[in-house]
Amino acid sequence: MRGVIVINFGGQYAHLIARRIRDLGIYAEILPYIMAEKEQIEKLNPTAIILSGGPSSVYEPGAPSVGDWIFDLDIPILGICYGFQLIAKKLGGHIVKSRGEYGPTKVKILEKKGIFDGWDEEEIVWMSHSDHISKVPQELSVTALSENGYVAAFRHRKKEIYGVQFHPEVKHTPKGQILLKNFALSISKSERNWSTEAILSTILEELRREVKDCKSILSAVSGGIDSTVATVLVNKVAGDRLTSIFVNHGLLRKNEPEEVLKTLKEMSINPIYVDASDKFLSSLRGVTSCEEKRKIIGELFIKVFIEALEGKEFDCFVQGTLYPDIIESGREPGADRIKSHHNVAGLPEWLEAKVIEPLKFLYKDEVRRIAAELGLPKKLVERHPFPGPGLAVRVIGEVTEEKLRIVREASSIVEEVLREEGLYNEVWQAFAVVGDDKWVGVKGDARVDGYIVTVRIVESEDAMTAGWYRIPYHVLEKISKRITSIIPEVTMVTYSITTKPPSTIEPC
Repeated sequence: MRGVIVINFGGQYAHLIARRIRDLGIYAEILPYIMAEKEQIEKLNPTAIILSGGPSSVYEPGAPSVGDWIFDLDIPILGICYGFQLIAKKLGGHIVKSRGEYGPTKVKILEKKGIFDGWDEEEIVWMSHSDHISKVPQELSVTALSENGYVAAFRHRKKEIYGVQFHPEVKHTPKGQILLKNFALSISKSERNWSTEAILSTILEELRREVKDCKSILSAVSGGIDSTVATVLVNKVAGDRLTSIFVNHGLLRKNEPEEVLKTLKEMSINPIYVDASDKFLSSLRGVTSCEEKRKIIGELFIKVFIEALEGKEFDCFVQGTLYPDIIESGREPGADRIKSHHNVAGLPEWLEAKVIEPLKFLYKDEVRRIAAELGLPKKLVERHPFPGPGLAVRVIGEVTEEKLRIVREASSIVEEVLREEGLYNEVWQAFAVVGDDKWVGVKGDARVDGYIVTVRIVESEDAMTAGWYRIPYHVLEKISKRITSIIPEVTMVTYSITTKPPSTIEPC
């Protein structure tokens, strides 16, 4: 299928770029920069090429790159962030380290045509860079400047080559999709040939090839949308070769084990149920490192699976891994590891089974659309994301039974209040976090050294970027009052107002 090729330099947003192009109904494919050879590009015959962002600096020795031949392909090119700087450097420009620009930034549009058709003279965009172009090549014409005077966009004077320092693919650049539409449709003349049905068809076709030689397949089901959709998809192509298992690691949300089993049975999925709460909690005793928690949970999951199967061997293992899991775990060439995921980087080296990840190039909202297409229950489709390591990543420091009880109850209160106020489906994720810090309080006329609970509510479409939710004050007050009233150990409730980046959504 002919479409747009996104050359990935290891940036967090590379697959989000492709997803945004797909949202336009245009097929988009990711190609790691180490595979971006001229012959491969010519074989794929794309309508356009987009050079993604990345964590490196273009002036570093061995920095990710692509051959100069790319400028002679007579194919429209768009460079984003790192790709923007790479184009400028290759054409003779200078890139230097700057104070950086992060988050919402105002830009002045100097040329309101081409990729900026439909933009106003001043717009807000999402920046995330620490280098800037200090010398612009003669072949390039500057088309936008940032509020700090940095070059924010350019175009080639003779060829269909464009570059933007900001990220048009994230929702925090309000007119970013207009820019991508201008590039992919108006400039590149790409054909609209992509849909949810096409994605589902492609996944099932790929799965048939992947599981062809699998004799016995094990699927880890958590009850969340990712693992459930992955299990349903594999079940469609593997049938009775698939065995599913649901492990209660004691780190689930309030009443979650019962709700998960009920939901799965409604979908005719009857997993092997294992309550391994004591094992997980004892293995986490004394552990304070976020990375260590994730690795311990990941390895123990596999051990529990093997014990539960009583010697039954399996040669393929299904996971509901999404692309944010992969990119943040550093599995993408050139990407930094932000954190390990128990279903990606945390898998033990001794696991010999082939890993099947049918959703690994998709984002949460795409999975939700597929779930709806498959006819899965609405309550599952709309459920907020929940990390595989569970509440262990929402407890800062050592995971204790007291802190688990506090964060479980507080998170339940947050979701409960949002539902009461009709806001649950308006946000991406909402939960509570607890650590070791204390705050002196007064309860019943007595002094209490209580815990501090932080409430985190974010807006997002894909989890690669997120903004804090501007929650009405009366709702925030309602949450705070209920938490401090119902949970006696809590004396202070705070609200997180940091975006991603520079923060992550989950605290650990």
